[in-house]
Amino acid sequence: MLDVAIEADAEWDSRTGWEELVSRAAQAAVAESAFPQLAAAVRPVELSVRLTSDEEVRILNAQWRRKDKPTNVLSFPMAEAYELEQGDEEGPELLLGDVILAHGVCEREAAEKAVSIEDHAAHLVIHGTLHLLGCDHENDGDAEDMEAREVRALARLGIADPYKVHA
Repeated sequence: MLDVAIEADAEWDSRTGWEELVSRAAQAAVAESAFPQLAAAVRPVELSVRLTSDEEVRILNAQWRRKDKPTNVLSFPMAEAYELEQGDEEGPELLLGDVILAHGVCEREAAEKAVSIEDHAAHLVIHGTLHLLGCDHENDGDAEDMEAREVRALARLGIADPYKVHA
Protein backbone atom coordinates (compact mmCIF):
# COMPACT_ATOMS: atom_id res chain seq x y z
CA MET A 1 0.00 0.00 0.00
CA LEU A 2 1.36 3.41 -0.98
CA ASP A 3 1.22 6.12 1.68
CA VAL A 4 2.06 9.68 0.68
CA ALA A 5 3.01 12.02 3.51
CA ILE A 6 2.56 15.65 2.49
CA GLU A 7 3.53 18.91 4.10
CA ALA A 8 2.62 22.25 2.51
CA ASP A 9 3.84 25.70 3.48
CA ALA A 10 1.37 28.58 3.72
CA GLU A 11 2.22 29.98 0.29
CA TRP A 12 0.70 26.83 -1.25
CA ASP A 13 -2.95 27.93 -1.22
CA SER A 14 -4.75 25.76 1.33
CA ARG A 15 -8.00 25.95 -0.69
CA THR A 16 -6.40 23.63 -3.23
CA GLY A 17 -6.71 19.96 -2.33
CA TRP A 18 -2.95 19.40 -2.39
CA GLU A 19 -3.12 16.19 -0.38
CA GLU A 20 -5.44 14.48 -2.86
CA LEU A 21 -3.66 15.89 -5.91
CA VAL A 22 -0.20 14.91 -4.67
CA SER A 23 -1.36 11.44 -3.62
CA ARG A 24 -3.03 10.80 -6.98
CA ALA A 25 0.05 12.07 -8.87
CA ALA A 26 2.40 9.86 -6.84
CA GLN A 27 0.16 6.83 -7.37
CA ALA A 28 0.02 7.51 -11.11
CA ALA A 29 3.82 7.73 -11.21
CA VAL A 30 4.18 4.41 -9.38
CA ALA A 31 1.69 2.80 -11.77
CA GLU A 32 3.78 3.92 -14.76
CA SER A 33 7.14 3.08 -13.18
CA ALA A 34 9.13 -0.14 -13.50
CA PHE A 35 7.66 -1.10 -10.10
CA PRO A 36 3.86 -0.78 -10.40
CA GLN A 37 3.44 -3.58 -7.86
CA LEU A 38 4.46 -1.14 -5.12
CA ALA A 39 1.04 0.55 -5.30
CA ALA A 40 -0.70 -2.58 -4.02
CA ALA A 41 2.11 -4.13 -2.01
CA VAL A 42 1.32 -5.82 1.30
CA ARG A 43 4.43 -4.14 2.62
CA PRO A 44 3.86 -0.48 3.53
CA VAL A 45 5.48 1.87 1.00
CA GLU A 46 5.87 5.56 1.80
CA LEU A 47 7.11 8.68 0.12
CA SER A 48 7.20 12.19 1.46
CA VAL A 49 6.26 15.31 -0.51
CA ARG A 50 7.07 18.80 0.73
CA LEU A 51 5.53 21.84 -0.92
CA THR A 52 7.71 24.73 0.14
CA SER A 53 9.32 28.01 -0.76
CA ASP A 54 11.90 28.83 -3.41
CA GLU A 55 14.29 29.79 -0.60
CA GLU A 56 14.11 26.40 1.09
CA VAL A 57 14.63 24.64 -2.23
CA ARG A 58 17.54 26.99 -3.04
CA ILE A 59 19.23 26.04 0.23
CA LEU A 60 18.72 22.30 -0.38
CA ASN A 61 19.85 22.62 -4.00
CA ALA A 62 23.03 24.42 -2.90
CA GLN A 63 23.73 21.92 -0.14
CA TRP A 64 23.10 18.71 -2.08
CA ARG A 65 23.67 19.62 -5.73
CA ARG A 66 26.10 22.57 -5.39
CA LYS A 67 23.68 24.77 -7.37
CA ASP A 68 22.86 27.94 -5.44
CA LYS A 69 19.48 28.63 -7.01
CA PRO A 70 15.94 27.37 -6.62
CA THR A 71 14.72 24.65 -8.95
CA ASN A 72 11.24 23.33 -9.58
CA VAL A 73 11.59 19.91 -7.95
CA LEU A 74 14.18 18.00 -5.96
CA SER A 75 14.14 14.27 -5.30
CA PHE A 76 16.04 12.47 -2.58
CA PRO A 77 15.77 8.70 -3.11
CA MET A 78 16.14 6.46 -0.09
CA ALA A 79 15.47 2.98 -1.51
CA GLU A 80 18.06 0.92 -3.32
CA ALA A 81 17.20 -0.82 -6.61
CA TYR A 82 17.06 -4.26 -4.95
CA GLU A 83 14.60 -2.90 -2.36
CA LEU A 84 12.33 -1.60 -5.12
CA GLU A 85 12.48 -4.98 -6.86
CA GLN A 86 11.51 -6.73 -3.61
CA GLY A 87 9.00 -4.05 -2.62
CA ASP A 88 5.96 -6.28 -2.89
CA GLU A 89 7.41 -8.90 -0.54
CA GLU A 90 6.74 -9.02 3.20
CA GLY A 91 9.01 -6.72 5.16
CA PRO A 92 9.36 -3.47 7.04
CA GLU A 93 8.11 -0.21 5.60
CA LEU A 94 9.85 0.77 2.38
CA LEU A 95 10.74 4.46 2.35
CA LEU A 96 11.04 5.65 -1.25
CA GLY A 97 12.36 9.10 -0.36
CA ASP A 98 11.43 12.78 -0.52
CA VAL A 99 10.08 14.99 -3.29
CA ILE A 100 10.27 18.75 -2.72
CA LEU A 101 8.57 21.42 -4.86
CA ALA A 102 9.36 25.15 -4.89
CA HIS A 103 6.21 27.26 -5.02
CA GLY A 104 7.52 30.31 -6.87
CA VAL A 105 9.32 28.31 -9.55
CA CYS A 106 6.29 26.06 -10.00
CA GLU A 107 3.97 29.06 -10.28
CA ARG A 108 6.23 30.86 -12.80
CA GLU A 109 6.66 27.76 -14.95
CA ALA A 110 2.91 27.09 -14.93
CA ALA A 111 2.27 30.65 -16.12
CA GLU A 112 4.92 30.32 -18.86
CA LYS A 113 3.33 27.06 -20.03
CA ALA A 114 -0.21 28.48 -19.72
CA VAL A 115 -1.30 25.62 -17.46
CA SER A 116 -2.73 25.64 -13.95
CA ILE A 117 -0.36 25.46 -11.02
CA GLU A 118 -2.20 22.31 -9.94
CA ASP A 119 -1.50 20.54 -13.25
CA HIS A 120 2.13 21.65 -13.25
CA ALA A 121 2.61 20.61 -9.62
CA ALA A 122 1.11 17.19 -10.45
CA HIS A 123 3.63 16.88 -13.30
CA LEU A 124 6.50 17.79 -10.98
CA VAL A 125 5.35 15.29 -8.32
CA ILE A 126 5.21 12.60 -11.02
CA HIS A 127 8.67 13.59 -12.27
CA GLY A 128 10.12 13.56 -8.76
CA THR A 129 8.46 10.27 -7.83
CA LEU A 130 9.82 8.62 -10.97
CA HIS A 131 13.29 9.74 -9.89
CA LEU A 132 12.70 8.00 -6.54
CA LEU A 133 11.82 4.87 -8.52
CA GLY A 134 15.06 4.82 -10.50
CA CYS A 135 14.12 6.81 -13.60
CA ASP A 136 16.55 9.39 -14.91
CA HIS A 137 17.13 11.60 -17.92
CA GLU A 138 20.91 11.58 -18.16
CA ASN A 139 20.93 10.36 -21.76
CA ASP A 140 18.48 10.59 -24.67
CA GLY A 141 17.10 7.06 -24.28
CA ASP A 142 16.48 7.45 -20.56
CA ALA A 143 14.98 10.90 -21.09
CA GLU A 144 12.56 9.56 -23.72
CA ASP A 145 11.55 6.68 -21.44
CA MET A 146 11.00 8.97 -18.46
CA GLU A 147 9.04 11.49 -20.53
CA ALA A 148 6.77 8.72 -21.87
CA ARG A 149 6.13 7.49 -18.31
CA GLU A 150 5.30 11.05 -17.23
CA VAL A 151 2.87 11.53 -20.12
CA ARG A 152 1.10 8.22 -19.32
CA ALA A 153 0.92 9.09 -15.61
CA LEU A 154 -0.48 12.55 -16.40
CA ALA A 155 -3.08 10.97 -18.71
CA ARG A 156 -4.25 8.85 -15.75
CA LEU A 157 -5.06 12.18 -14.06
CA GLY A 158 -6.72 13.68 -17.12
CA ILE A 159 -3.83 16.12 -17.68
CA ALA A 160 -2.66 16.86 -21.21
CA ASP A 161 0.79 15.99 -22.51
CA PRO A 162 3.01 18.93 -21.44
CA TYR A 163 5.64 18.04 -24.04
CA LYS A 164 3.31 18.24 -27.01
CA VAL A 165 4.08 21.32 -29.10
CA HIS A 166 0.94 23.33 -29.73
CA ALA A 167 0.79 25.15 -33.03
